[in-house]
Amino acid sequence: MRRQTLSLLGVLLALLIAWPGAAVAAEVFQVRSGRLLQVGDGNRSYAVELACMELAAEQEQQATAWLRQALPRRTKVNLRPMGQRDGTLLAQVSLLSSGDDIATGLIEAGLAQAEACP
Repeated sequence: MRRQTLSLLGVLLALLIAWPGAAVAAEVFQVRSGRLLQVGDGNRSYAVELACMELAAEQEQQATAWLRQALPRRTKVNLRPMGQRDGTLLAQVSLLSSGDDIATGLIEAGLAQAEACP
C-alpha cells in the first residue's frame, strides 16, 4: 500500500514538473464524502480531496448529497493538483463540460467556506 502511494505521488510530481499549468482529465467513480472523491484516469484510481474550501462538520451530509447530484458516476472532470494531505491528492476539481469549479459550487450553495489555496 505504501509503495502504491509513493508511486502515485511520483507520477503526480512528474506531471507537475512536465506540465505545470496543465489539468489532468479524469472521471468520477464515487463521491465518498462532502470533500472526498474517488476518481480515475485510464487504469488508475485514487482519492482526491477538494482544495480551496473548508467544509463544516454539520454540513457533511448535505455537501455529500450535493456532490452526488453534481457529479454522477462517470462524470468527466479536470484535476489541478495542489499538493497532498495524509497521502490523499489535494486538487481543484472542475467539470470538463462546463469548466465549473466544484468547490465554488459548494461555496455558492452555502455548504462550504472559501479557503486560501496552497
